[in-house]
Amino acid sequence: MEKEITIYDIAKILRLSPATVSRALNDHPAIKKQTKILINEKAAELGYRSNTFASNLRTRKTNTLGVIVPRLNSNFMSAVLAGMEEIANNVGYNLLISQSLESAGKEQANAKTMFNSRVDGLLVSIAYDTDSFDHFETLINRNIPVIFFDRVIDHPQCTTVIIDNNQAGYEATRHLLEEGCRKIMHVTGDVKRNVYSGRLDGYKRALAEWKLPIDESLILRTDLSQEAGIAAAERLHSMAEKPDGIFIANDLCAVTCMKALKEKGYNIPGDVAIVGFNNDPVSQVVEPHLTTVFYPGYLMGKTAMKAMINQLNGNKTADVKEPIILRSELIIRGSTVKSSNS
Repeated sequence: MEKEITIYDIAKILRLSPATVSRALNDHPAIKKQTKILINEKAAELGYRSNTFASNLRTRKTNTLGVIVPRLNSNFMSAVLAGMEEIANNVGYNLLISQSLESAGKEQANAKTMFNSRVDGLLVSIAYDTDSFDHFETLINRNIPVIFFDRVIDHPQCTTVIIDNNQAGYEATRHLLEEGCRKIMHVTGDVKRNVYSGRLDGYKRALAEWKLPIDESLILRTDLSQEAGIAAAERLHSMAEKPDGIFIANDLCAVTCMKALKEKGYNIPGDVAIVGFNNDPVSQVVEPHLTTVFYPGYLMGKTAMKAMINQLNGNKTADVKEPIILRSELIIRGSTVKSSNS
């Protein structure tokens, strides 16, 4: 195996001290520009590689941040990660990204890997079935900041970045009511998760405001997959008194449900008005275009990463106990506007 070139080899060849070589390679202001050029050119010629691992052990920093997400094959999560990476790269941090695949066990393994990889901080959107904070305590106990975003767990030492899911669910349901719907189905995910429990609470709040009863048979708890969208359409079709509106907690499930209903002969929105959630690109591919809630993924990623950098720099500008709440927006399209079809 070929010998690894060290700063001592460069120093010997150039007849300089190892300290001078080290400082030049790290762009220290005390070293003259011409000396830096000489040393960097010789380092490149010899194939010198900086020993980042050894440097990290000395500084106790890796300049690496861990990110755990439920799934990577999501438009929303892709936007979040793009926002995070922009901020991280601008301040010299790299991201180590893993997915839990909606499994608490995998999430626990990911958290352990992040700890063993010596990440300087960890950002997490938790899995469907996570019900404990224990696997993050090791990091917290070592003063490694943990920030939760989107799907969160409340912890007194951790910042959370969310939208007001209750208000978003309320506005989506209220829109259906304003369009004349009076029997509204809600297709949701696991209500252990804040995002889905919040949207469900908003749905119930809108119905209560309009003095309509909460019918539990109209609330479907699913995994919000494409299969769940088809099952929701079958459920509606089988009902004697059919819903005239559906609020579905993500766009892919909503689009699949809409497609299944159209194949059964339903007019959208004449027979059934449909609202989704996330404003994924698929919402504008289906006809009619899907009314949905814009979820600011890119901004969420940037906001969470800025909060992380502030904590790493010791600049906690706000109480970590208070969540950072971003604004969402209802985008009204053809899948709900009944007046245009009358």
